[in-house]
Amino acid sequence: MNVLVIQLKRIGDLVLSVPAIAALRKNFPAAKISLIVAHGSRELLPAIPGVDHTFVARGRVTDAPQWFALATATFDYCLDFSRTDRSAFLTALSGARSRITYDTIRREPLRQLSYNEFVPSQVRFAHTVDHHLALLAPLGVHRASAEIHLALPTEAKNRAATLIAEEKLGNDFIIIHPGSARAEKFWVARRWAEVTDQTFGQERFRFVLTGGKSRMEQEHIARIKAHLRHPVLDLSGQLNLLTLSALIERARLLVTIDSAPMHLAAALGTPQVALFGPTNPFHWRPRSTPAIVLNAGNDHPATDFVPIQPPVAMKEISTKQVIDAMQTLLSTPAAPVA
Repeated sequence: MNVLVIQLKRIGDLVLSVPAIAALRKNFPAAKISLIVAHGSRELLPAIPGVDHTFVARGRVTDAPQWFALATATFDYCLDFSRTDRSAFLTALSGARSRITYDTIRREPLRQLSYNEFVPSQVRFAHTVDHHLALLAPLGVHRASAEIHLALPTEAKNRAATLIAEEKLGNDFIIIHPGSARAEKFWVARRWAEVTDQTFGQERFRFVLTGGKSRMEQEHIARIKAHLRHPVLDLSGQLNLLTLSALIERARLLVTIDSAPMHLAAALGTPQVALFGPTNPFHWRPRSTPAIVLNAGNDHPATDFVPIQPPVAMKEISTKQVIDAMQTLLSTPAAPVA
């Protein structure tokens, strides 16, 4: 059996698609599984188990040879998780016997022509992992595991180990990842500084700042550093995705907003404090690691999640809430978020 999986959204979406890929491999061990990802997510590919062949959609003329290979590959199934113009085109190009996506695509008269099987979409009422797993129903795959497993390459682990040794981070460093592609997810810069300053010196914890290279993230990190009274190691913009993942795997704790590192920590078993405001943790929260979710507008860590809730400004999360959550996870392992 020859199966094509298309996930052209961001890194976090790709991580949350990994259980669906794992379920395909488990149920069809002899199948050839191909995966198409967006250019911005390509670095994660070596860490995704169970994939035989990959394509990277760069949106350039130089993509033509791989799309020719796609068109001549004779797929039995094509599963499109993305539902974009580009993914609809690639689905049609695959010529798969069964071209599957969610039934919400029927609202797009032209896009829907690329598909011949539609799965009822429960995206508003399901965690994103469960939403992705539901797309496997036409292949007879039901009740698959929602666990996320990444297999980091040895090279990435070695790079992280070398960095930890060179910077003398030890085993008790805390990663602060304050950035995202969406500025409305940013927490108050001064409060990030307060969190690190007030925790600095407790026991033997060191702080590491990570983030992307974008001007928006770098300006946000610069504002955070301007408020700091104690030193932190700033690695923002310096790590590739797999090295960052390996560093997260070794960290004592990750403190972040709803971002790709939150999903990486969930896949790698790292305890974390995750801050939500504009986005709903019902759909995106970490579910499989010791994690505390702070939802803007609530005074206490979130334990009950609802599918529909209004967005709340990140400033509604206090410094004290974050520090209390960190101390909980640093003192005793937290139970996995339900």
